[in-house]
Amino acid sequence: MVGLVLVSHSAGLAHEAVALIRAIAGTAAPVAAAGGTEDGGLGTSLDLIERALRAVDQGDGIVVIPDLGSSVLTARLVAEAGRVVVADVPFVEGAIAAAVAAGAGVPLADVLAAAEEARVYRKL
Repeated sequence: MVGLVLVSHSAGLAHEAVALIRAIAGTAAPVAAAGGTEDGGLGTSLDLIERALRAVDQGDGIVVIPDLGSSVLTARLVAEAGRVVVADVPFVEGAIAAAVAAGAGVPLADVLAAAEEARVYRKL
């Protein structure tokens, strides 16, 4: 199963987004938060991202969804072709779509495509 890692500048935001995803999409997909810095401040931590990657890795690939700015740059450091992909998607909507797809057991490319479709979802 494809895993998901949410990377945010805020530990609280990352953890709450994971909780929302589990409430909406269920718990089938492995999802982990990597938010904030090691000391609890705002920012991003490569170590926290790498820990989250190990926590969700089930051998079928991982989609990393960063929130903005430097979290994107830090997330790109862990990208591995065909194994770990960074998704350029809306943080919440993309993560939920990816979790639904991953929970259904689809391959990495399809999980990424589902997340990317969230970019065109209209709210009104």
